[in-house]
Amino acid sequence: MASVLSYESLVHAVAGAVGSVTAMTVFFPLDTARLRLQVDEKRKSKTTHMVLLEIIKEEGLLAPYRGWFPVISSLCCSNFVYFYTFNSLKAVWVKGQRSTTGKDLVVGFVAGVVNVLLTTPLWVVNTRLKLQGAKFRNEDIVPTNYKGIIDAFHQIIRDEGILALWNGTFPSLLLVFNPAIQFMFYEGLKRQLLKKRMKLSSLDVFIIGAISKAIATTVTYPMQTVQSILRFGCHRLNPENRTLGSLRNVLYLLHQRVKRFGIMGLYKGLEAKLLQTVLTAALMFLVYEKLTAATFTVMGLKNVRKR
Repeated sequence: MASVLSYESLVHAVAGAVGSVTAMTVFFPLDTARLRLQVDEKRKSKTTHMVLLEIIKEEGLLAPYRGWFPVISSLCCSNFVYFYTFNSLKAVWVKGQRSTTGKDLVVGFVAGVVNVLLTTPLWVVNTRLKLQGAKFRNEDIVPTNYKGIIDAFHQIIRDEGILALWNGTFPSLLLVFNPAIQFMFYEGLKRQLLKKRMKLSSLDVFIIGAISKAIATTVTYPMQTVQSILRFGCHRLNPENRTLGSLRNVLYLLHQRVKRFGIMGLYKGLEAKLLQTVLTAALMFLVYEKLTAATFTVMGLKNVRKR
């Protein structure tokens, strides 16, 4: 129990949250382009820079940062929960011994499940706020009118029921393999490098963070597309059974995507996603590692991550 409620776990959680907020703020426009490509199926522009130019031209210079606050709030909470759970479970299981790739994958998966169940309502709301006011090419998308985070929660519960806040939970649970795979490769690469040197450089952390996220994103991207559509919740598709993003709806959306655009339709927006998520993850891990190391040094504590 002491390992779960330890100061070390809290430091990792805060550092992870700060790192993710910093990185997402820097690369937020790339995430805006990725989300438009995933949700707005009839948008003709395929490349990230063309989509961003269209958004700025049609909606204003600040449009790429629309929905920044709810996204950052959700991301901060989500990464705090994930990093705290991951490091607490790892401390309990490893108990001072050297971790393994298998243990990292299992711990990452469990931490991901906990994170999804606790934070999905925040991501549903921020997805809708981020897309509110956007100019879509797809007439199947129903516009929304939320005044803020609290009002969005209120309207969704009132109009769609409280379970609508967990739209996309099923694909999100499948997608816990994304951070699990990411952390498995990150921890594995980190252990291999630490065998050859005493300390990792900033460039080392940036590169292994980028590699681990690129692998995880490419493997799980089709499910991320379905997740975005279900969280947005404003498509007139399969209306009879949309609660929680059930398996039936996941398969339906995947089939519709392939039917309309071919197998590559499942990877629409991958360029923007890879560009955004790889750079964001790399910068996040860099800030995270530096912040935890500095904190442990100042407090005179041993960094338990060096194993």
